[in-house]
Amino acid sequence: MEINSEQERLARFAKAMGHPTRIAILRFLADRNECFFGDIHEVLPIAKATVSQHLGELKAAGLIQGTIEPPKVRYCINTENWLLARRLFAQMFDACCPSKKGSCCQ
Repeated sequence: MEINSEQERLARFAKAMGHPTRIAILRFLADRNECFFGDIHEVLPIAKATVSQHLGELKAAGLIQGTIEPPKVRYCINTENWLLARRLFAQMFDACCPSKKGSCCQ
């Protein structure tokens, strides 16, 4: 089986979402539609440097985007990639035992 670009993209999204803090950041941004860095740090009980690292991972995966508005950076959900991630995850989950009840190993 050959790996295609959609599978690579799905894996990148999954890796970026593979930390509880990143899930919390995504939920925070999704609830507000956009946010400044300072707001995220004030809501999540973690160091600014740690928030910055997690934001960098999410941005590198394309799940969020940021614009510089000195002295802060504004982050928001990247809607196009968010919808792509939703579609790719749905396709994967729908393809796995779509109509079977229980485990396929039983």
